[in-house]
Parts: sequence; C-alpha cells; structure tokens
Amino acid sequence: MSEYERSRTMPALPEHVFDQAGDVGRLESWMPAQLHVRAQELPAVTIHEDATGRDEPALLRTDREQMRLEWGTREDGVYAGWLQVAGAGSGASEVTLHLSFFDERHDPGADTVHAALEGSLERLEEQVRLRIDGGG
Repeated sequence: MSEYERSRTMPALPEHVFDQAGDVGRLESWMPAQLHVRAQELPAVTIHEDATGRDEPALLRTDREQMRLEWGTREDGVYAGWLQVAGAGSGASEVTLHLSFFDERHDPGADTVHAALEGSLERLEEQVRLRIDGGG
C-alpha cells in the first residue's frame, strides 16, 4: 500500500473552500485534467480516465459538518482518497489531500502523485480565489 498527502493554506474561510471543493458539478475544475466525474445517484459516481479510456465505478461522499470529502473505487478497492478542510485562523483554511493505493500495480509513483496533488491544490486555490474575488 502507498499513501501520499499534500496540504496548502488558502486565503478563504473553510466553508467557502469546502463549498468549492465539494460541489460535484465543479470537481473537474480542480481535479487532475485527465479525470472526469459523472455523478449518478450519490454517493455513486463514475470516473473516466483519459489515459486508459476506462470508466471506473466509484463512490464520493461529502460531509459538510466535518468539511471532508471521501472517494474511492467501488468494486476493486484499488484506491481511495480524501480532502479535509480546516480553519487556519485569520480567515484562512488548511486543505489536505490524501491518496491511498491499495494495489501497488496501480500506483503511478511518488513523483506523479505528488505533482497531481500539488496541481489539484493549486487549481482549487485558484477556483476559491475566483469565487471570492468574483463574489459568487
């Protein structure tokens, strides 16, 4: 099993960050570009990966009270992940992204995963900034 984690401080209240991160219709605005989410009857979703051309049944759960998203493959248990938003004081938030690969054959490697986590956090921060600056 491999586990990866990255965190970033964002200049917005935790509720604003979580609202942006947890909006199923906006997941693709911050997720890696090669992944696409189609919501079914939540928590069921389908993840399409451009690199393989495959659709993977998955689960996505949001817990606004805990400001946490959790996801993972539904049938084969290959991977799981979570996003946690916490207050960091002075109107800022700390966002942590975590991925676990339960089958080493599906782990793309530390460099690839760390780059994907960093990129996702950067895009999420940009989306949060746009929402806050744009007032919507």
